[in-house]
Amino acid sequence: MGKDREGRFHPKKGKPTDNTKEGLGVPSTVPVDDMQQDEDITNKYTTDADELAPNVRVKHPNRNTSANQDVRKDPARKTTPINKNLQHHITDKNTAATEPEEMPGLLYKSLFEQLANYTSDCCISVYLPTHKAGMEVNENQDRITFKNTLQRLQTLLQQKGLSQNDIESITHPGYQLLTNDELWRNMSNGLAIFMANNYFRYARLYIQPKETIHINNSFYLRPLLPALADTSSDHFYLLMISKQRAAFFRADAFYMEELTIEDLPNGMNDVVHFEEKDDNKLFRMSDGGAAAANFHGIGAGKPDEKENLALYMKEVDRTLWKEVLAREQAPLLIAGIDYLIPIYKSVSAYQHIWPDALIGNFEHHSTPMLFVAAREKMEPFFKKPHQQALEAYYNKLATPLTSSMPETVIPACYYGKVAHLFVDEDTHMWGSFDVQNNQLQLHATQQEGDDCMVDKAVIQTILHGGQVHMLPKEQMPKGSDMAALMRY
Repeated sequence: MGKDREGRFHPKKGKPTDNTKEGLGVPSTVPVDDMQQDEDITNKYTTDADELAPNVRVKHPNRNTSANQDVRKDPARKTTPINKNLQHHITDKNTAATEPEEMPGLLYKSLFEQLANYTSDCCISVYLPTHKAGMEVNENQDRITFKNTLQRLQTLLQQKGLSQNDIESITHPGYQLLTNDELWRNMSNGLAIFMANNYFRYARLYIQPKETIHINNSFYLRPLLPALADTSSDHFYLLMISKQRAAFFRADAFYMEELTIEDLPNGMNDVVHFEEKDDNKLFRMSDGGAAAANFHGIGAGKPDEKENLALYMKEVDRTLWKEVLAREQAPLLIAGIDYLIPIYKSVSAYQHIWPDALIGNFEHHSTPMLFVAAREKMEPFFKKPHQQALEAYYNKLATPLTSSMPETVIPACYYGKVAHLFVDEDTHMWGSFDVQNNQLQLHATQQEGDDCMVDKAVIQTILHGGQVHMLPKEQMPKGSDMAALMRY
């Protein structure tokens, strides 16, 4: 160990100091007691002059010694861009907890309310039409459309001034969704996505929405209105019947599914059987019939075709009544060959058979194909609530309970006064409403921070228990954009 010009000792390089005062390299001005304290500390973390204790961590000699210091930036000094790999690492860390969460295709009011009450600096609503089958599914067209939408969305967010980190944080779950093969192979008619920072929910919709991207401080929910379970509660039943098969379905305005009914005859042979014994023909009704019967003879004892069909259809009707229809008042639509329809109606005990039937051979139709035909046939059934609400509106047209002025209708929606709200399905009104001060501002074009007040009126009407009717322009009261029938 050597001395410098001032007489201080220096330890050997690369090794810890020894346990002597000289080895500590303490200036002569330091009191002896302090030197002894330093010596005790040194003894604690060293074993001898040449070896470190096992619990001592050695920092790399080339470490950044200013890492924890408050470094002031020189404005004239150029900054080095953030390393891209590090930036992606930060983004992945921030988005790790945000996973895509699927909602049901038919939303309950409580879930709709959650979406309606969610606010953030950047809320993104995306609606896309999708495909359930066909070439579009095989060629991944829906997945490609969504990928292009995410890329377009990134550009829109950049234009709004969001940082790259925030953009990646918001859209990251969407790129995760692109890897979900099961999802893209099993789409429905539409896809709704709701994104914000640390928030990502989506739903496969039975309805087919228009392609939409909406960015604001709350979600755009008007396209969801037909998918609300509370507004889609009207349903009907469909009986597809032929000699070889009987199938029973439950449907609403957007979806149809076949119901499994264990005792439902699967064709006429499940009820009526024929056996040939020598030259005699034996007719038997199966145990599922009203009563077992045998008819012996040559020709004369055999029921004719119409009687056989009546026995079969009576058993179908009896089973449906027992299992489902006795507790229902929903319409029953019959689908089958034209001569079968009156036979079924003549033996059925159900009083709500839809007067117009689906005529044709639907035995080999898929459920989606059959639903398209049935939905068109039942269109008057689904229009009935709108027609009844319009009649009530016109009956009170000369009273203060009706209005087609947005300045009156929109505040009334916020305060729970609206029983029936009628809106043009393609109309937007931009502005804002101050609930506390009852001040409404409407603008001819969308301005920064504006909401679609038609959308807000729809949401507030639903949250307050009112009914919303989205209609084509030609069906709106007085051709207005918005009208309401008030509760009081």
